[in-house]
Amino acid sequence: MVGLDVAYVPTPKRIVRAMLQLASLRRGETLFDLGAGDGRVIIEAARRFGAHAIGVEVDPACVRRIKERLTATGANADLIEMDIFRVDLSTADVVAIYLSDTANAKLAPKLKAELRHGARIVSLDYRLPEWVPERELEVHASGINRKLYLYKVT
Repeated sequence: MVGLDVAYVPTPKRIVRAMLQLASLRRGETLFDLGAGDGRVIIEAARRFGAHAIGVEVDPACVRRIKERLTATGANADLIEMDIFRVDLSTADVVAIYLSDTANAKLAPKLKAELRHGARIVSLDYRLPEWVPERELEVHASGINRKLYLYKVT
């Protein structure tokens, strides 16, 4: 993400599954993964959950990695090479994020403005400021406890 304090850190598969389960992702729903990294969230969402999965990534190295993984896995997911603040999220049922406190603070108004009533946001490790999570879940993976936050647009 341009100008954000976000580094690419791979999310363990167990956490990816927990995020998608916590969001109650269902077949045919549209999921956006903002800052898609290596594509593991969109691949899991498409293959295991039957979602229309869309990764949004601006880093060219990550974009190449996602394209390679989509080809290797045969996952039917889409990739948008764009800054997360420029993509239209109005069709999202679920938005997955693993960013930072600063990035989430900048992103929160966009989520509020663009997401429709009932859309869900699942965030790994970082809260959305001034939003109240509908659920919080602690998941143990890779030797540490991680926190998931689920938000619903009302």
